[in-house]
Amino acid sequence: MIVDPKAPQTVSCHCGAVTLDIVLADGLNTARRCDCSFCRRRGAAAVSVKLDDLTVTQGEENLTVYQFNTNTAVHYFCKTCGVYTHHRRRSDPTQYGVNLGAIEGVNPRDWEPIPWVDGINHPSDR
Repeated sequence: MIVDPKAPQTVSCHCGAVTLDIVLADGLNTARRCDCSFCRRRGAAAVSVKLDDLTVTQGEENLTVYQFNTNTAVHYFCKTCGVYTHHRRRSDPTQYGVNLGAIEGVNPRDWEPIPWVDGINHPSDR
C-alpha cells in the first residue's frame, strides 16, 4: 500500500466503536516494534504520527488508558474490544505511535521485516 502523506488515513479498533483520522507525513516508513516489557507483550508494530495529525473521529468516550512505570507514555485501547489504537510516546511526547494493524487497508505482514527499537534500555530508565 502506498500512503499519500497528505491524505488522511482511517484507523479503527476491531469492533468499530473507535475511529481515528491520521496523516502519515512519512508514510509507513516509521513502522517499528519495541521490546519494552509492555510492547513486547502487546506485539503491535506502530507508525509515528505528529500530535496535530491525529484526530479521534468517533468513540473518544470508548477509549481507556493504560500507563505504567514513568507514566509518560499514554496507551489508548477500545473499552469494548480491547484493541490498542495508539499511544503518546515516551521517547518523543510530540508524537503518537499508531497501531499499524489498525490502519484500514494495511496488513503489517506486508511490511516485514519491521525493525525493532531497544525499549528495554530506554534512556528515561537510567
